[in-house]
Amino acid sequence: MKKQVCVIGLGRFGAAVAQELYQSGHDVLAIDIEEAKIQDMLGHVTYAVRADASNESVLKELDVADFDVAVVALGSDNVQASILTTVLLKSIGVPFVIARAATELHGSTLERVGADRVVYPEMESARRTA
Repeated sequence: MKKQVCVIGLGRFGAAVAQELYQSGHDVLAIDIEEAKIQDMLGHVTYAVRADASNESVLKELDVADFDVAVVALGSDNVQASILTTVLLKSIGVPFVIARAATELHGSTLERVGADRVVYPEMESARRTA
C-alpha cells in the first residue's frame, strides 16, 4: 500500500531511506536545511524542500501532519533538533514517527517524547558486520 512519508535530514542515512521508499513506490517529502542536499535529492524523491523542520510553522505549512509516517534522520551532531522535531511531529498529529538515535540515552529520550520507533543505524550495522 502506497504511503506518504516525510524524511527529515538527508545525510547518508536519511538520503538512503528517502530514495529506497521512493523507489518502492511511496510518496516521499524530503526535508533538509542544506540546499546542496536538496539538490542531490531532486528526481530521487517526490518532493525535496529546503526548510528547518524544528520549526512548527514550517511543518504545518508543508502539511506534514497529513503524512502517514515521518522519519527523523538527523545526525548525531544534532541531538537537540532531533528531539525537538520528534516532539513537534507528534504534537501536530503525525500518526507514526520513526527516529534515528546515536546513543541509548538519545534513543530513550526519543521514546519518552513520543517516537513510535527508534532505530540505531550505526549500532545495528556494527552488529551485522561483526
